[in-house]
Amino acid sequence: MHSAREKIVARKDLPHIARQLRASQRKIVFANGCFDILHVGHIRYLEAARAEGDALVVGVNADASVSALKGTTRPVLDERARALLVAALRAVDYVVVFAEPNVESLLEELRPDVHAKGTDYTPETVPERAAADRLGIRVAIVGDKKNHSTRELLERVRKAPHG
Repeated sequence: MHSAREKIVARKDLPHIARQLRASQRKIVFANGCFDILHVGHIRYLEAARAEGDALVVGVNADASVSALKGTTRPVLDERARALLVAALRAVDYVVVFAEPNVESLLEELRPDVHAKGTDYTPETVPERAAADRLGIRVAIVGDKKNHSTRELLERVRKAPHG
């Protein structure tokens, strides 16, 4: 069993990790997200992604890409903290931080069997759909209905009485 820190890997190591997993006949699933303020929706998404295969690799957006996607007040937690929190989850085997706006290049480098996206997507709206099709990667929409968000959670915290 690896510690959370040991599960965080350098991007350059992904092809080697993928070869090792394939050599041991493990089906690789890739999931990704910002994971800024981990909440129950994230847990359900990652556990459902893991159920699609034998090894779950998670891409965590770098700080600059979170800001570009979510606004200048985000992320709340830096990329190292977010990666460590995700890595601490039992369902997760490896975590890699990435800076691009989508994960097409990571799909190319890792070549997972499954690309898992949350229920805020449909098979038609997955940004990396064309790349996944070209690479022969199955896209799976997993997790529960999108009825929780970090944005809403942060808003509730801001409005809560402090004392």
